[in-house]
Amino acid sequence: MINLLWVGMIAAAILVAGATGRVELVTQSIFTSAEKAVGIALNLISIMAFWLGIMKIIEKSGFIHLVIFFLKPVAYWLFPGIPHDHTAMNAMLMNMSANLLGMGNAATPFGIKAMEELQKLNDRPDTATDNMCTFLAVNTASLTLIPTTVIAIRSATGSLNPTDIIGTTIVATFCSTAAAITADRFFRYWNNRKSRGRC
Repeated sequence: MINLLWVGMIAAAILVAGATGRVELVTQSIFTSAEKAVGIALNLISIMAFWLGIMKIIEKSGFIHLVIFFLKPVAYWLFPGIPHDHTAMNAMLMNMSANLLGMGNAATPFGIKAMEELQKLNDRPDTATDNMCTFLAVNTASLTLIPTTVIAIRSATGSLNPTDIIGTTIVATFCSTAAAITADRFFRYWNNRKSRGRC
């Protein structure tokens, strides 16, 4: 879908440039944008290496386990029916902790592992369970305290205060997470009510 959107925007730009008689700007923009993209990518290498190193220190120091400790009550409430010592619960806690600390690269494998373990608890393998839907909603919204990727991109593109985004990110991701959990709980209630009605 994303590829279709990009193709559509490129095609629209070329058509508008042709209709307005400024086709030469298309070629100029292509090379200028490609040059900027390479520059940003090179700048991101050092910045991302720094932030990923900081996050690795957080992980190795055991601070992430402190985060997991505070997330456990929330996870137990979000995912009822899953044993507290189950592998799926551990993977989800690691995923949520990594997202909270802005470690998206570390969160992804934990998210995949969590879904695999949740599938093992699924009585109907062709249908997602309530807990799988909840995890997907929470993982997608992902409350974030330190948006390392955004900070790195802002720094690479010349922002004078790249960390200014932290406060806004916390508020935005808190709102998105609250909305995701609210919608999940509503649809979970609605689905269970319909199921009881059919019985």
